[in-house]
Amino acid sequence: MCALTTTAQVKETIKQLHDPASKKVMVVSHRGDWRNAPENSLEAYKLAIEMGVDMIETDLGKTSDGVIVIMHDGTIDRTTNGKGKPSDYTLAELRKFHLKNGLGRVTNHTIPTLEEVMLLAKGKVMVNLDKSIKYYNEAYQILKSTGTLEQALFKTELSYPELKELYPAILDSITFMAVVNLDKPGARKIIEEYQKAVKPVAFELNFGTDTSAILTDNSFIPAHGAKIWYNSLWASLNAGHEDDLAFDSGNTKDSWDWLISHGATILQTDRPLMMLNYLRKRSLHK
Repeated sequence: MCALTTTAQVKETIKQLHDPASKKVMVVSHRGDWRNAPENSLEAYKLAIEMGVDMIETDLGKTSDGVIVIMHDGTIDRTTNGKGKPSDYTLAELRKFHLKNGLGRVTNHTIPTLEEVMLLAKGKVMVNLDKSIKYYNEAYQILKSTGTLEQALFKTELSYPELKELYPAILDSITFMAVVNLDKPGARKIIEEYQKAVKPVAFELNFGTDTSAILTDNSFIPAHGAKIWYNSLWASLNAGHEDDLAFDSGNTKDSWDWLISHGATILQTDRPLMMLNYLRKRSLHK
């Protein structure tokens, strides 16, 4: 059998994202492969794509001259050799700073733009647009101009009425995921409100304790056409069913197994290669 072309690969990924009945688990690489390249750098994303993940995660910021760039923090202090907010600089000025690697050492890599990331990902993987709520309109235009609108996943913790008030014009044109904190009262109401209105392709469910009734019975989510996304990144997002439990002690039973048994068909991880190998052994990933 011939290997899939990159365009065919992303079409398969998009098809899987829109198929709530699929039991295969999609892997999202948090900030790219940041253990082997600076987080949110083009190199980190390139490595994650080559690894075989289904989606890369980005965080959006904006320069003083209106360019959407990739930056997780409110400032560039932690991740570069510069200081201040992205909005303190033009893109040209921001490019003078260099990204740090995981050990805090300055590298040759610079802060990428959203346009650059989308062109890198084009025809290959989905892109999760985190920290994007202030930039939906700008991001939408970039996606349209690069021909990557289908590959982007928008998200927010806002309720549907709040989101509708902000972006009434584009909600029907984007691929969208609602983020819901199960520890807060009214979580099910938020989910059902979205299901009736825009039918998100997925719900990102975060929880510091694993006592929510929704964790016990969330079959109503895929029944209404959406996937379930969990973050295995750190304990406050998953009640301790985290990556490091699998990595440090090999305990997948109480980490990734647990999340999958509670409905996960999308997992965002800081251990993408290990997770891919684990899922492939379970025949849960291509």
